[in-house]
Formats: sequence, structure tokens, C-alpha cells
Amino acid sequence: MKLRFLTYNIHRAIGLDRRFKPERIEEIIRDHNPDIVLLQEVDEGVPRSREQAMAREIATHLDYPYYAMGHNVSLRKGYYGNATLSRFPIVRERNIDLTIDNKKRRGCQHTTINIGDTTEQHLEVFNLHLGLAALERQKQASRLMRSSEFSALDANTPCIVGGDFNDWLSRLRALFVEAMGLHCATDHETQKGYTSMKTFPSFSPRGGLDRIYYRGNLKLVSVKKCRHQVAKVASDHLPVIADFILTKS
Repeated sequence: MKLRFLTYNIHRAIGLDRRFKPERIEEIIRDHNPDIVLLQEVDEGVPRSREQAMAREIATHLDYPYYAMGHNVSLRKGYYGNATLSRFPIVRERNIDLTIDNKKRRGCQHTTINIGDTTEQHLEVFNLHLGLAALERQKQASRLMRSSEFSALDANTPCIVGGDFNDWLSRLRALFVEAMGLHCATDHETQKGYTSMKTFPSFSPRGGLDRIYYRGNLKLVSVKKCRHQVAKVASDHLPVIADFILTKS
């Protein structure tokens, strides 16, 4: 089975031109036609985004029958956080609190998705948005690793961890790869080690903030960042698109 994933920090659908235009985000997602979408910085009921339930609106407009919204930040009016859209049934959803001390509230949305045609085959998806400080991110990644949602998984269970890692210098790579047993789809091996796919800022990317890790019976086929002209202004991040094949073992 082929599966396409897209992860995208949509910046509340407010572009670099300061215009709220969710239709640009929808156009980008539609053109890549992913099976599962991981979104960060998604508003719900917030005045700046016309009080839209943005996850529901995008899912409806793009014909995703299943979606889950995880609230990380409570605003004076409304919330924002991470959202996962899926063409397959979401059978379980949890929001893992990754907030450290008095830092801005952060979270990782965990969804269990049934991708089986005739029998149940579960895919575990972790959609996260980490903090801005290096030590904060390290603590957040460790908390995710120790969480019951992740630590209880069998190593062979298909699993995706994606989102906005804010990890400019790839300091978390060893933890995700060596400690958590994941492979990084968005890193490329070079003679000097590994280099990350650059996605931020969208108009002239210099940092590899948006990443996809995976493990279990998933085989990476291809990975790319969006090169659509509209993506340079629709958000301050570029989306990442990864294609996998779900193998039998």
C-alpha cells in the first residue's frame, strides 16, 4: 500500500503578506493530494482567522472524511494547535502535553489511524510542534519518548513522527534516531554527515525546521518540499511531502 504524508506549519493561514487566505493552504494541499496531513499552528474560533474551525473547514473543503484537532494554546477567544486530516478512519486521538515549565504551551497530537482495507492495520501518527529554545526542545523530545503513547508501541508498528521541530542545528537527531529507533525521511547523507531539507523561511529557506521521522514496516519512496510559487507567501514555512510503501513485515 502506498501512503503519502504532508506536514505543514500553516501559520494560521496568515501569509507573509499578512493576509488571511486559507484557500492558498488548501490549494497547496490539494495539489499534492496526501493521504494524511499534519498541520501546525491551526486556529479554532480565533478572531484573527474569522473564528473559523480551521481544521474542520480545510477537511471539508478537501474531502478528508476524518480529522482531529488538538488544542495547545488557549487564547482570549479560541484556541490554536495541531490538526491531523486523514482519508482513513482515526480510531484514537490524544494530545500529549509537551509544555516545559513556564514556556509557551506546546503539544504533540497522537492519532491512531486504521489503514487496513479489510482488517485492522493501525498506523501511529505523532504530529508535534516543539519550542524555540534548545534545552526546551530536548526536554520535550524526551517527554514524548517516555510518554505512554509512544513507549508502549512495538518497534515494528508503522509509526510517523512529523511536524515543526524548530531544530535549526539538528541537535535532536540522535535522540530520535538512536534512542527512539526512528529513521529521518528529511535528512540527506553527505560526506560530512547529514543535512536537513530546508523549509524556513518559505521565501528563502535556510533552516530545516519541518521534518518527518518514521519506523516500522514503512519504506520511504521519496520526499520533497513544496516548490509552488504560492507556497512562498502562503505561510512562513514550506510543506514537506513524503511517500511511503507499507510493507507486510
